[in-house]
Amino acid sequence: MRIVLLIAALGATALVCAQQAGFSRRVLQDQNMSDPVRHAVQVVAEFAPGIAAGKHTHPGEELGYVLEGTLQLEVAGQPPRTLNAGEAFFIPAGVVHDGKNTGGGPAKVLATYIVEKGKPVASPAQ
Repeated sequence: MRIVLLIAALGATALVCAQQAGFSRRVLQDQNMSDPVRHAVQVVAEFAPGIAAGKHTHPGEELGYVLEGTLQLEVAGQPPRTLNAGEAFFIPAGVVHDGKNTGGGPAKVLATYIVEKGKPVASPAQ
């Protein structure tokens, strides 16, 4: 059990450490789910104006809510859409996506990932 918790913590740490200038993810919590193979990781993602997270995937679902600013969300197989503060979105497991701040000020997103334990919370994609 301790090893599983350590792996989950390392995955959340990797999510925070692999960041580019102008974009950051701050982990708020990492909790085990009732399903023993999944955990929930909740973060606040912050985007400077004009900055994108970069194309990536998650080994589980992402539920997001724009706290501040304007975000252009690109999800594979869907047309790009613009989200403003107060709007929510959902990304299915394994789907390539990207978010970019298209507003003039900072953008903040509250994201919750329901992901498989032992896997990185986010992985870069082409």
